[in-house]
Amino acid sequence: MSTERGAALRARAYEFLRRFVGLTGVERLLIAFAALVLSVAVGFLIVLVSGRIAECSTAAWTMPITGLGFCYDPFQVYFVLFNGALGNPFYLWEPALLNPEWLPVTIPLLGFMPGWSPLNNSFALTMSETTLLIFTGLSVAVAFRAGLFNIGTQGQLVVGGLLTALVVVAAAPVFPANRVGGLALIALGIVAGAVGGGVWGAIPGALKAYADANEVITTIMLNFIAANLAYVLVLEVFRAEGSSVVATERVPDYARIDPWFFPTTGDFAEAALLIGLVVVVGLYVLLEHTPFGYDLRVSGIQPLAAEYGGVNAKLTTVRAMTISGALGGIGGSMWVLMAEGRWLESVPDLGFDGIAVSILAGNNPLGVFPAAALFGVLKGGALQVGFQTDVPPELIGVLRGLIILFVAMPEFFRLIGRRLDVEDGPGGPGSDRDGPGESVDEATDAGSDADGSGSTDPTAGSEDPTGSGSEPTHGGESSA
Repeated sequence: MSTERGAALRARAYEFLRRFVGLTGVERLLIAFAALVLSVAVGFLIVLVSGRIAECSTAAWTMPITGLGFCYDPFQVYFVLFNGALGNPFYLWEPALLNPEWLPVTIPLLGFMPGWSPLNNSFALTMSETTLLIFTGLSVAVAFRAGLFNIGTQGQLVVGGLLTALVVVAAAPVFPANRVGGLALIALGIVAGAVGGGVWGAIPGALKAYADANEVITTIMLNFIAANLAYVLVLEVFRAEGSSVVATERVPDYARIDPWFFPTTGDFAEAALLIGLVVVVGLYVLLEHTPFGYDLRVSGIQPLAAEYGGVNAKLTTVRAMTISGALGGIGGSMWVLMAEGRWLESVPDLGFDGIAVSILAGNNPLGVFPAAALFGVLKGGALQVGFQTDVPPELIGVLRGLIILFVAMPEFFRLIGRRLDVEDGPGGPGSDRDGPGESVDEATDAGSDADGSGSTDPTAGSEDPTGSGSEPTHGGESSA
């Protein structure tokens, strides 16, 4: 009896997960919005309970009718969380919705005084986080599309950032100290970061392909190796003279990616965001419209079908992890050249956030930007909540985590449902794993070889459809 009940529960769970696979784009968007609303509601209750338990001299919010006082105002917390990330363009509990000083362009001659502008430090910090998360999110997405779990983007970012700082500082005397020399150093630094991250990503890729080592374990281990190795190298060899922290020399000012319109104190440069958007589009084209992208995706969907089609699965694994690591390394380059101006020991956990960004985006490069933007708003707004309210930072982290968890879980269920359909066989509603019209059946039937020419023998190993028992022939000739 218990066995039958367990089988029934398992069948219901499978059916529940498979329903997520067949969702349309509009349905996924509506579910994400509903998840966001639900996360806010749950967070609202958590803030209320925390505010009731905490001790304060004056209640920040009083519940209507009941008259109960709370130390934290949940309405204010969420308002500041999203409003603060944009630089407070809206007023809180004022008659006017918009900040009356809101004015993107000031015109003193007409009596318009300077007020709120989108080009502010708070919004710049939000966009800086968004830009960096684009690269780490893409890094994880490439590996996921190849059926690999790259948990080592953080280590690849650390290595890429360190190599960028060292190469730019070392090469600076060779180039002229002007804008042309700066552009050359920036390009050199980005290439160095890509190479460093790519090599660090290729290591677990090669171990996976040729030694069958689990990439989750190896990438996690390489995170610790990268962090400690970089720390020791900078501490003992490359530490800046007179520095009170473990950090390299600063890159020259003319070799930094500077903002065009935003303030320099916001650690954000529009050029870096444009580079990120170009990489998003380029990666989408690579994955969806090239033979290599087809091989990579088929390897992630069904390795046996890829092998049947002539794909070199081992080489594809190494290539996928190399590209994934290179994107993480470019994220480290942007952190050095745009935000910090040097490598220092307190590297932010952008690589780990990239995992959630990729899952939220459904491992689609085009979805990485909006997913990274949501993370950027949450991280930027959390700083403002800490400045403008008495809510402890730990509670702010809980609210951020709730939003991320609720919004990302539907996509996570969708990924699991895809995996179940692949394991149980094609033909179900979840066989379309990477886009319309590309199922496991089609991936198997396509028989594409590594160069995309589809040159496999369509008659090899097949039976005579006429039932005459004649032997299969090659080159399309019929048997005598």
